[in-house]
Amino acid sequence: MAKLRLMSNNIWCAESNCATWAEKGEDCSAEHRSKGFLQVYKDTLPDVIGLQECTARLADFLMQRFKDDGTIPYALLWGRDTPIIYRTDKLELIDSDYLIYPLEVPGFEGEFNNAKTKSYCIAVFKAKEDGKVFVFASTHLWWKTSDRSKCWRGDYDYQEHSDEAREYQINLLIDRVEELREKYNCPAFIVGDFNATYDSLAVQSAFKRGYVHGHDVATDYRDEKNGHHFCYAEGYDHYEDPKPFKESIDQFIIKGEGVTVKRFDRFYEDYYMCLSDHFPMWCDVEL
Repeated sequence: MAKLRLMSNNIWCAESNCATWAEKGEDCSAEHRSKGFLQVYKDTLPDVIGLQECTARLADFLMQRFKDDGTIPYALLWGRDTPIIYRTDKLELIDSDYLIYPLEVPGFEGEFNNAKTKSYCIAVFKAKEDGKVFVFASTHLWWKTSDRSKCWRGDYDYQEHSDEAREYQINLLIDRVEELREKYNCPAFIVGDFNATYDSLAVQSAFKRGYVHGHDVATDYRDEKNGHHFCYAEGYDHYEDPKPFKESIDQFIIKGEGVTVKRFDRFYEDYYMCLSDHFPMWCDVEL
C-alpha cells in the first residue's frame, strides 16, 4: 500500500519586492519568499506538490534551496505557472503532459487566459514502494467572475462568460486525464486554483464526470475553512478568511478505484501569512 501526501499550493507570482512591503520593512520578492516555502515543505513533507502562479524565477530559487538544504530529494516537472514538484526517493515519473488553455472559449465572446498563465501540468507517477500508478494534475483556471455581486474591485474582476470559461477549461483537463487513466488503468488526482467555489459550474461539471472532492471523502479529518487570506502587493494580514469550505477556490478532486483519503487539510502557521494569499491544501491518501 502506497501512503502519499498530495498537495496543492498557489504561491503568488510576485517576483520583486513591492513598495508597500518595503516601507514596512517586509520583503515579498520571489527570492525571499522561497525561504518560507522551503520551510513549509519541510514542515509538511508532501510527496507531490501541484503549484500555481509559480514563475520560472521563483521555481529556480525554490529548487536551489531544496538542493542546498538537502533534506528532501525533490525534482521539478516544469509547466508554466502550474508545475509539479515530487519526491524522487518515493516516486518515478513515467509520463507527463502540459497545456496552456486556449485564449478563446467556443461559443462565447472574449479572451479567457491572461498572459497565458492559465494552464495544466500532468504527471503520471509510479510509487517505488509497491508499483502503484496514479495521475496527478495541477491547474489554474480563468480568474474573473460572471457575477457582479462577487466583484470586490468593481469591473476589474468582472467578465461575462467567465464561469463557462472555467467549465470549458476543466473539461479540457479532464478529457486528457481520462485518456491517461485509461492508458494506465489508475486513479487520478486533480488539484489547483480553480478560481471557482464548490457549487460552481466548473466543480459541478467535474462531479458529473465521476470525480469526488477530497474534503467529502476524507475519513479522519476535514478542514472546514476557506483556505484564503489577504496577501497582495498592498500588504498582508495575520488572519484567515472567515468564509466556510464551500467558498474556497482551491479544489482537490479525485476519480478512481482503490483510493482512500484519510485527511483533507491545510497549513495555517503564522509564518505563512506573508508568503501567499492561498494556504497550502493537501490530502493524505492510500493507494
